[in-house]
Amino acid sequence: MTADELKTLISASLACEHIELEGDGRHWYATIVSAAFEGKRLIQRHQRVYATLGAKMHTDEVHALSMKTHTPAEWLALSQ
Repeated sequence: MTADELKTLISASLACEHIELEGDGRHWYATIVSAAFEGKRLIQRHQRVYATLGAKMHTDEVHALSMKTHTPAEWLALSQ
């Protein structure tokens, strides 16, 4: 799987303002910014992203995904 394919999968089911991906095709590191994370705990945010991948995680197409998840306000505060 390529970074573009993974980005398309995530953004198709989760409205994202920003996605950064790095990885080797199986192990990925993501920074994801979405208003859908408002009011959600970290585990809920990660579960939301994993839900966008569906069977891709179970079939090992995406072996590992480490992520940082932010709301737009959190992302803005980090960039200042």
